[in-house]
Amino acid sequence: MFTKLIETLKQNPRKIVFTEGTDARILEAAARLLKEGFLSVLLVGNVDEVKAAAAKGGFDIAGAEILDPATYEGMDAMVETMVALRKGKMSAEECRDLLAKGNYFGTMLVKMGVADCLLGGATYSTADTVRPALQLVKTKPGANLVSSCFIMCREGGDPALQKICMADCAINLSYEDSVDKDGNVTVSGAQKLAEVAVESARTAAIFGIDPKVAMLSFSTKGSGKGGTVALSAEATKIAQQLAPDLAIDGEMQFDAAVSPTVGQLKFPGSKVAGYANTFVFPLIEAGNIGYKIAQRLGGYDAYGPILQGLNAPINDLSRGCIAEEVYSIAIIYAALA
Repeated sequence: MFTKLIETLKQNPRKIVFTEGTDARILEAAARLLKEGFLSVLLVGNVDEVKAAAAKGGFDIAGAEILDPATYEGMDAMVETMVALRKGKMSAEECRDLLAKGNYFGTMLVKMGVADCLLGGATYSTADTVRPALQLVKTKPGANLVSSCFIMCREGGDPALQKICMADCAINLSYEDSVDKDGNVTVSGAQKLAEVAVESARTAAIFGIDPKVAMLSFSTKGSGKGGTVALSAEATKIAQQLAPDLAIDGEMQFDAAVSPTVGQLKFPGSKVAGYANTFVFPLIEAGNIGYKIAQRLGGYDAYGPILQGLNAPINDLSRGCIAEEVYSIAIIYAALA
């Protein structure tokens, strides 16, 4: 998978901005990327502090660009652009204060085309990484929400399941209807879950997975009632309408999704049941628990969360990440740019 992504980057050079330029894990990953030479690196932070942190860790970042919000020559133009993007919700002074922070500064570097993609969250929370993206980069046309997926890889076992996709395990707690001030539904919860399914299938395809999407539930084809069964069933119909070219089916239990025998018994005639490789959970509790079970007991390496639905590739790291994860996610997101 990474060989293919690296070849993509060699043919289409990209620049990634890291919002936490003094973090040792970021610096270790940046030094490795610079040494391998297929990705340009931009680090946010005080130049002297970034260089000192790199020297302390023995990381060679000589080829990196370092930008400090406090001394950035384009700050006035950046403030002006951010004020326009916020459409009167923030004053120039408020924008300038926020742009002194690496998360907002880095996001605006992507918005203004200085960098192609962003990776943050080694010290920032998920909310502090996603909020600037929603405010400044915004969702892409037609998207009603930002979601996430994990690409899960392992060696051995069923070849069809050596690389799978799981969503949404990190961003959306649940799928509620959005209503206007008069109480009219503007975007249904099922529409949102359907969008997660379609976006996850498209992300899976980028990583060489021929997506077969299972809308998961504790029910298969109406065998159970209550909970999120109706949500998953309705989301399946909407997803099939949104992307009739994709193999999407549900609602179904996990055993029906992965076992051909069980799948065709419980869901006869389905092109997905028994052969699924892209799994869409109806709640974050199920998704987060599910991917971690696969990771810890199933022997899968988890790459993500990969954010979906934004106008530009901006991604969140776990604060418990290691340098190897930073390196891998940087390649993934740069290739998506």
